[in-house]
This record gives sequence, structure tokens and C-alpha cells, in this order.
Amino acid sequence: MVTVQRRPNETSGALLRRFTRRVQQSGILLNARRLRFYAPKPTKRLTRVRALRRVAMARERMRLEKLGKVSEEK
Repeated sequence: MVTVQRRPNETSGALLRRFTRRVQQSGILLNARRLRFYAPKPTKRLTRVRALRRVAMARERMRLEKLGKVSEEK
């Protein structure tokens, strides 16, 4: 965590500039931007469930195409 103590006779603008510089040098903002859209990896179970759902939907689509209820998409 970045902390900045106000020096005697220091303006608030100078204090803010010093704080901003310390934050940039520490890399806190870079880390926060990198983790902003973090999405954890799906679990093995979830991966398996999604794969099985894709297979089931493909089978159903093929069945409907054979029955002529759905036109074949390109």
C-alpha cells in the first residue's frame, strides 16, 4: 500500500502529484488493469458438461435435419 506524508509547507497539488507518482512506480494500477477482466478457468466438471451439451445439440440438429424439420445451414 502506498502512503505519503504531507511535508511542511507542501501544497495539496504537490502532495497529490507525489502520491500519483508513487502509485505509478509501485505498479498497482498496472496490476489492477491486468486483473480487471479476469475470468477463472472452468472446472473439469463444467468443461465436461458443456462438451456433452454440444454433442447432444449436434445430434438433435442432425435428427431434425433428417426428418426435414430444419433446413441444413451452411
